[in-house]
This record gives sequence, structure tokens and C-alpha cells, in this order.
Amino acid sequence: MQTHLLKVFGAEPDGGNPAIVIEHDHGDADARLAFALRHGSTCVFIDTGRDGAAEDEAAGDIVLDYFYPHTRSPLCLHATLAAARVLFEREAGRREITVRTAMRGQALTLLNTDDGLFVRLARQEAPAPALEPDLAAALLDRPGLRSPSAPAIASVGSPKLLLEVADSLTLQSLRPNLELIADWGRQHGVSGCFVYCLMPDGQYQGRNFNHLDPAMEDSATGVAAGALSLHLGRALTLSQGRMQASPCLIHTRLDGEHVLIGGATAWCGRTSQVQM
Repeated sequence: MQTHLLKVFGAEPDGGNPAIVIEHDHGDADARLAFALRHGSTCVFIDTGRDGAAEDEAAGDIVLDYFYPHTRSPLCLHATLAAARVLFEREAGRREITVRTAMRGQALTLLNTDDGLFVRLARQEAPAPALEPDLAAALLDRPGLRSPSAPAIASVGSPKLLLEVADSLTLQSLRPNLELIADWGRQHGVSGCFVYCLMPDGQYQGRNFNHLDPAMEDSATGVAAGALSLHLGRALTLSQGRMQASPCLIHTRLDGEHVLIGGATAWCGRTSQVQM
């Protein structure tokens, strides 16, 4: 097994969301989850037909299997970009690689462009429950909160409730009811809520609430940025991670019903022949 440590979406040198990319592993899901827990990091395992990852895979078919320290995940965008950096480095000159996710078989296209690495994803079906006008005020524990737009749900692989607030000060001061958000998400098949605001310079800021522990708040949420970009119908530059002292920057582009999600990737280290 070979591992690579990278940081993704960093807005500053040496910043970003860490991810461990693992190649040539043959462990099962339990062993992989234990590995992620032991290292306290998001992990993505690159499986191929040559590695014997699954009996029905064609030789060379690339599958990405994602693990957080507490659970297996169907999709993680910052880990996908980390895997893209590893894959494109070993195939110099290649501009496009198609992969699929292990849990749902979702097709992802990795792009090596002149402007950096991107992941291209298609819009996914999302739940469509009735969304009350005061939903943001209730979930965010802000009685009387007035949102500039109606709540919405969109998905590029993990449905997100999108809630807009008026400005950065409101966004950064939020201390929402995380249990209520989790309960609402379970009832409606939605993976947490992404709260965002439009900045005076035309960029966006966001925060993702998807854990009961406030300390686990994401410093960057690529699936939410992609969902928001499709919902708004425009390319975005979105900053996140200010509350975690880990400023991140996510860029999106639109391509019909597809969205491209990208950001900085940086090597932190590599080791080889690591034991599970």
C-alpha cells in the first residue's frame, strides 16, 4: 500500500483540507474505516481492476472509495481532487480521466486544465419537500431572521439544503441548532445545510452544518459549492473555513447540466509500503 498526503482548496500556502490518498490496498471497508480513524483524516482509496478491487470491474477501471474517521462516504470532493492530483502525476500529459465512486457508482470526470484540476459532475436528483419561509430562522436558531432568498435543495451527489443570509457578519456569527438540522435532514433525505452569503465583490462565503459536534464543521465543502452553483445558475468563487482558521477557496464552472469544481492542491508528504 502506498499513501500520499495532500491539502486541497487552500486559500493560502500550506492551507486547505487534508486528505490521504491510498493506492494498492486490498482491505475491506472495516479495515479502511479503521485506517481513517487511526489517522484522523479523510481518506480516499484508489481501486482499479488491476488491484482486484471488485470482481465485476474491467481491468484498469478506477473506483474511488471515501472514508471519514467516523463513517464511509458516497462522495467527497476535496478527496477526489487529491486523488486527481495523484492520478494525473503518474500519467503526465493526460487531460481527462473518468472514475466512479464505490458506494453509488457515480461517474466523475477528472480534468487537468490550464487553470488547474477540476471534477465534473452531473446534477443529481434531490428531495423536494415543502420548504417553509421561516425554515432558515428555525434551523439556524435565529428568530426573525430574514433570508434574501427562499430555501432550496440541490445535489451533485449529496443533497444540501441551501440557506442564504444577508451578510458575512450574520454568517460567521451563526450558532445553529445542530440536532434540529440533523433531525430535519434525516426526515427529508438531505445531508445537512449549507448557509451562504453574497459578498460585495461578487464572491460568496459559506458554512456547512452537517455534524452534531461543532468542532467537526467543514473547512471546505465541494459538494455544497457544486449544488449552490447549479442552483444559482452561475460560476462561483466561494470561500469557507474562516471559523476553523483554515481558509479555503473553491471555484466552480457550469457546463450545461454539469458543474466543474476545482481548487488548489498541494503535496504534504508520501510514504510507501504502509501497513493497515
